[in-house]
Amino acid sequence: MFEGTYTAIITPFSKTGVDYESFEKLIESQIAGGINGLVFIGTTGEPATMTSKEKDELRAFALKKVNKRVPVIFGTGCNCTQTAVDNSVTAQKEGADGILVVSPYYNKCTQNGLFLHYSAIAEKCSLPMIIYNVPGRTGVNILPETAGKLAHEIPTIVGIKEACGNLEQIAKTAENIKGTNLQLMSGDDKLAVDIARLGGTTLISVASNALPKEFTQIMAYANAGRFDEADALYSKYDRLVDLLFSEVNPIPIKYACSQLGLCQNVLRLPLTSMSEDKAQILRAEMQRLQII
Repeated sequence: MFEGTYTAIITPFSKTGVDYESFEKLIESQIAGGINGLVFIGTTGEPATMTSKEKDELRAFALKKVNKRVPVIFGTGCNCTQTAVDNSVTAQKEGADGILVVSPYYNKCTQNGLFLHYSAIAEKCSLPMIIYNVPGRTGVNILPETAGKLAHEIPTIVGIKEACGNLEQIAKTAENIKGTNLQLMSGDDKLAVDIARLGGTTLISVASNALPKEFTQIMAYANAGRFDEADALYSKYDRLVDLLFSEVNPIPIKYACSQLGLCQNVLRLPLTSMSEDKAQILRAEMQRLQII
């Protein structure tokens, strides 16, 4: 359902709030670059430091500006199941095309707790749901067997965004979801082509904030089975991707987008601006690639 490259889009801030002028510029640059879809209020969008009012306004703005030109997915996850349910129902009422639901963080629930958490959301919200496995941030790992159970028992779960970083585990997940409508998705730019070789159809990308055309093409090659071409194109940007994760996401990608003139380099505490030495290295690589 959601195939290709989807950008986990940053939220541009000013010192007083969301910078909607830059936000519109970002959305238009993504669509002009041929992106397959957009994910708002995901990790890269810094939702943990946004108020509920800001999120409401951002969703309304995003839907109006995208205007159905590409699919829109909203992050609705929370470590409180009822809040995740409420967020998801709201996204459906507003007109989202899908929801991205991170596994409950901090609580460190059991695998059964994960299953019941996603089941509770699916009972109240019929939007296509992508579950998001990023144990490095949440403290809980969606195991392959759990992914398989969700895939077989909850038809509205259409994807799993994998950012566990473990290809062996991801291969097991691919095996467990085989024969279902659950798509394997990469939440890791660096592993996108490797995950595509395991049957992955989709990249939810950070790097595509800066390079929508290039990272859309990488997945287009991969989905056409042209893996050598996908590898060759990705290899051009491999060092850039490393630098975009040289500090915690979204610190480097926001700096990169500011260098492209797409936004201000403003983050909210506890996130801070990129350190000067690493910023200089990232800028030099962008210059070498003639991005800036």
